[in-house]
Order: sequence, then C-alpha cells, then structure tokens
Amino acid sequence: MPNPSSSERALIFTGGSLGPWSLALAQPDDYLIGADRGALYLVEHGIAPDLALGDFDSVDGEALARIRAAAAETAEYDPVDKDWSDTELALREALARGYRDIVIAGGLGTRFDHSLANVQLLVVAAEAGAKAILVDAHNEIRLLTEGGRLEADARYPFVSLLPLTAEATGVTLTGFAYPLSDATLRQGMSLGVSNVLTADEGFIALRGGSLLVIRSRD
Repeated sequence: MPNPSSSERALIFTGGSLGPWSLALAQPDDYLIGADRGALYLVEHGIAPDLALGDFDSVDGEALARIRAAAAETAEYDPVDKDWSDTELALREALARGYRDIVIAGGLGTRFDHSLANVQLLVVAAEAGAKAILVDAHNEIRLLTEGGRLEADARYPFVSLLPLTAEATGVTLTGFAYPLSDATLRQGMSLGVSNVLTADEGFIALRGGSLLVIRSRD
C-alpha cells in the first residue's frame, strides 16, 4: 500500500469519456487507479495502473488478462454482489488509502445517470475531508463547502456556481464579472450560471450549504 506522503494525489481513470486530455493530467508522483474500462485505457496507452479495480464487465477476457498483467495490484468484484459503482469503489479505495487530493477523469460521459451519480460522489469525498475534482475534456467540477479562492485558468473561461444543497447562503463573489454580495442561491435558480473571472484569481465566500463550482469551456 502506498504512502500518501510520497505520492500525494490519486488520479482515477474511470469508464466514461476519456481522451488525450486525460493522459495529460498525470503527474509523475500520482497514484494511478484504473476503474474497469479506465484501467484498460491506461494499459492501451502504455501506462501501468498502480491499482486496477472493478467488476470489469466492460472488458473482455483478453483485455482483463492484459490489465492483470500490467497493474501493480488488481481488485476484482462480482458485478451482482456489489452496491457501489466502479467509480465509487475507486474513490472509496483512494480515501481508505489515505489520499485527500483526488482527481477523477472519465467520470462524465454519455450516460447522464452515471455522470450525475459521479458528481454526487464529491459529497463522499468532502465528508471524508478530501478534495475531489471531476474532469473531462470541457469541464472541471468541484464541491465547495466553505469559502475559497479560484485561480484563473485559460482552459476554462466560464465559472458556474450551482447549489448542491437546497440552498447556499451568504454567497459573495469577488474578482468576477458578475459579483454577488451575501446572496442566496437555491436549487432551480440559474443566477450562478456562466460567470467569468476578471482577475488572476477570484474569491467565493459561502456561509451555509454547498456549491458545485463548474469551470468549463465550449
């Protein structure tokens, strides 16, 4: 089992939409987890996962043999006798191994049910005291449960704030084109959609509730 002090971040490749952008996320010291078809994606690109896990119902026998041979560790689960999705298994395993900085690539894709479930996994990470981010080719999604700083990123010019709880209170934005002052954002409101930073960094104050911070590009 790795020591997070020497490998600070867990990078999970799961079975949604992946591409060259996802490989570019990898840093030399990342602990790489491949979940189901995400493990095959890594192997097909010459990258050995530190951990491959899942029920592997999305790969055939030959592909699974390749995964087993390449991965430093493999954990296989019965597709019927498990309560969690492969992505949730990967996240919970990363948390159990002590990682508190987690990036999930491939958690968004054509299956909206899976995408929405994976967005809600950000709550699981937050409750464990971890910072988790969902990334795909056009979006970066994180959960904010208290105030924070947001650095400008040319890859994602748009910033949207959507409450994940029934409401988010005391929302104050500084450094944004459309500032807010002690606002309440309720589910169903589009007030926080499609803002932009006007400085090198912006600040988000939050008194109560939680916010999805979605940075995106067209």
